[in-house]
Amino acid sequence: MTLAFLRRPLKSLLLHASLAALLMLGAVPGQAEEVISPGATIRLLQGEADAQGMARFGLEIDLQPGWKTYWRTPGEGGFPAEIDTAASTNVTRATLLWPAPERQHFLGFETIGYGADVVLPIDVQLADPGAPARLDLQGAVYVCSDVCTRVEIAFAAEVTPGVTGPGDARIETFRARVPVAPAEAGLALGDAGILQTPEGPALRVVATGATAFGTPDLFVETDPPIAFGAPRLRFTDDRRRVEMIAPLTAPLPPGVALEGLLAGLTLVDGARAVMAEARLAALPAGDTGGFVAEAAGVGLLAMLATALLGGLILNLMPCVLPVLSLKLVSLARQGGAAPRAIRLGFLASAAGIVASFLVLASAMVGLKAAGAAVGWGIQFQQPVFLVLLVTLLTLFAVNLLGGFEIPLPRALADRLNGGRQGQGGSLAGHFATGAFATLLATPCSAPFLGTAVGFALAQGPAEIYLVFTALGLGLGLPYLLVAAFPGVAARLPRPGRWMLVLRRLLAVPLLLTAAWLLAVLAAQAGALTALLVALLMLALGLMLASRQSAVGRQRLASFSAVALAAAALLAPLAATAPPATPDAAPRAVAGLDWTHFDTTEITRRVAGGEVVFVEVTADWCITCKVNERVVLADATVRERLAAAGVAPMLADWTRPDPAITAYLQSFGRYGIPFTAVYGPAAPDGIVLPELLSRARVLEALDAAAGAGPQAAALISRQSRGSQP
Repeated sequence: MTLAFLRRPLKSLLLHASLAALLMLGAVPGQAEEVISPGATIRLLQGEADAQGMARFGLEIDLQPGWKTYWRTPGEGGFPAEIDTAASTNVTRATLLWPAPERQHFLGFETIGYGADVVLPIDVQLADPGAPARLDLQGAVYVCSDVCTRVEIAFAAEVTPGVTGPGDARIETFRARVPVAPAEAGLALGDAGILQTPEGPALRVVATGATAFGTPDLFVETDPPIAFGAPRLRFTDDRRRVEMIAPLTAPLPPGVALEGLLAGLTLVDGARAVMAEARLAALPAGDTGGFVAEAAGVGLLAMLATALLGGLILNLMPCVLPVLSLKLVSLARQGGAAPRAIRLGFLASAAGIVASFLVLASAMVGLKAAGAAVGWGIQFQQPVFLVLLVTLLTLFAVNLLGGFEIPLPRALADRLNGGRQGQGGSLAGHFATGAFATLLATPCSAPFLGTAVGFALAQGPAEIYLVFTALGLGLGLPYLLVAAFPGVAARLPRPGRWMLVLRRLLAVPLLLTAAWLLAVLAAQAGALTALLVALLMLALGLMLASRQSAVGRQRLASFSAVALAAAALLAPLAATAPPATPDAAPRAVAGLDWTHFDTTEITRRVAGGEVVFVEVTADWCITCKVNERVVLADATVRERLAAAGVAPMLADWTRPDPAITAYLQSFGRYGIPFTAVYGPAAPDGIVLPELLSRARVLEALDAAAGAGPQAAALISRQSRGSQP
C-alpha cells in the first residue's frame, strides 16, 4: 500500500504551500547529543540490543508548550519525521515505529500527530550481530505552532557486541504505545466497508472488545487523494461493540472508486492501540447490520431516559445547598398568588434551566469542533468564570439581605406578569433564577449523569443537544411539578415579614458558596488574586447595602471606601504576581500519602503486584469533597489505602490538565468525581460510582488484588461494561 501523503486534495495542498512558506530551516548539527530548535529539543536515545542483532533506539522529541509534531500520516497538513541511516556501518535496516497519535486542529484543518513529548522507537537490525556497529542517523523533524520549523538532525551511536543494556526506559514506555495486532489487545476489527449515508459514502468499521470501550478513534490510511475524517461512534449498551463511521474529507475525484481500496486502520482507545489492513467492499444498499438502528433507536432513547434520571437526581446532590436557597425564595414569593401566576413563574424557572443546558450544549459542541477538551464542570477550571460567579453570588446574597432591588420598568413588568406586577416577581426574574441554579449545579456529578454526559460528548451535535435537553428537564422537574400542581405554593401565606427573615437566612448558603469559590480561585490564580476579589466583593456589598438604610450609612460607606482602597493597592501586585504553579506534592486529602497521577506508573505498579487506587478530584467539585470527607477519611478505608502493597494516586483536575482529561475520556467519562482501582486481577481498572461508599471501595480493593468472595463477580461485571 502506497501512502504518498504529498498528493493531497486542493485544501491540503494549499495548507502545505502555506507551511512551506513559513518553514525556517534549522542548523545542521554535527552529530550532536541533542538538537535544539525554537519548538523542540530532539535527542537520540539508546536502548538495549539482543543476541540476534536487533538494537533499539529512540528519537525523543521534547516539545515546547503549544508546539506539535506529526504522525506517519499527518492528515490535512504537516510532514512526518524522516530518517536516513544509509551511512551506518554494519546496519542492514532501521525501522521507525509510530506510537498511537491524537487528532489536532489548526485554522480549520485537521492534522494527526502528537501534542506532547514523544519518543519514536527505532529498531536497528545489524548485519553481523557479533561485530561492532555504528548507527549514523540523519533526517528531519517537523514541529509547528503558529509557525512551522523543519529541524535537521544528525546523530551517531556505537553498538558494542555483547552489551545489551539496560538502555533508556523511555524507549520502552513509548514502544508500549505502538499499535499492535488486534488479537494482542483483545480487540477485533471487522465489517469494514463502504456505507452510503445521507452525506455521501463513508467508511464503516465495527470493533469488538473483551472490555468496554472508552472513546475510541479511528485513523484511516489510504492512497491519496482519498482521505477519511474523524468517525462518528455508536455503541451497544455494554460498550463492548462500537460502530465507527468515518466520512470522506473531500468529494471523490471523477473516476476514483472506493470499492477494492486497501486501507490501513489504526484504532486508538485510551491505552489500547491496534492496527490492521482491510480491503474495502461496498455494503448492500440500506445494510447497516442492524447496528445503526439499534444505537439510534433503543440506545439513544435509553440514554435520554438515563439523562432525565441523572438530572432529577442532581437535585439531591450536595451542590444544591445554594440552589435550594433560590428554589425556596422562588416558592415563598408565590405565596397567596393566583394559580396562573404560580404556574407561569415555575414554568419560567424550568425554561431558564433548560435554556442554560442548551447553552452548555452549544459550548460543548463548539469546543469539540475546535478540538478543545470538553467535560462536565470544566468552566470551574477558569479563574475568570470563578470571579464572575463570585460576583453573581454576592449580588444575589446582598439582594436577599435587602441591600438592593432592581425593579423592571412598569410596562415591561406588567407585560411579563400578565398585568399583575408584584405577584411573585417577573417572569424574567424566574427565568434568571433557573439559569443561575444550573450554573451552581454544574460542579456536581450524580449517578447516571456521568454516563449520559459521556455518551453525548462521544457523539455528534444532535445527540449532545438531545441529552443535555433531557438533563435540563430532569433538573427542572421539581419546578414543572409545582407548575402542574400550583396549589402547593398557593397554600403558603402571602409574603410578609416572615419572608424577610427567610430571605436573610437563605442568603447565608450563597455567601458560604462565594467564600468556597474564592478558595478555589486561590488554588488556581494565587491567594493574592482571591484576596483582591474578596475585597472588591466586600466593597460592592457594603456600597449596595448602604443605599437602603440611613442607619449606619456613613459607617458602611467608610468600610467600603477602605476595602476599595485596599483592593486598589493590591491590584498591581496581583497583576504582576507569577501564576500559581502545581504543588511539589499532591495536596492533602483524607490524611493519606498520595502519589502523583501517572498512567505509566499505574502500569508499572500493577505489573509489580501492587493495587493502585486512582482518585480524580478537584477543589471545585463538591461531590468529590463529600467522597473525601465521608468515605476516604473513614478509618477503615484509610487503613486499607495506607497498607503495604496499595498505592493511592491523586489526579487533581482543579486546573486544566490534558493528561487527566485524556484519562477520563479513555473511560468514556467527561466529569468528576471519578475513581478507579487497578491490581493484578484488574489491570484495566474497576470503575466505582460517582458517590462512593465504604463497602464499594473495600470490595473493589479486594477484587483488584484477587481476594474476597465477590472479586470474580465484580471483575466480570466490570468487563461487561455494566454500571458499577
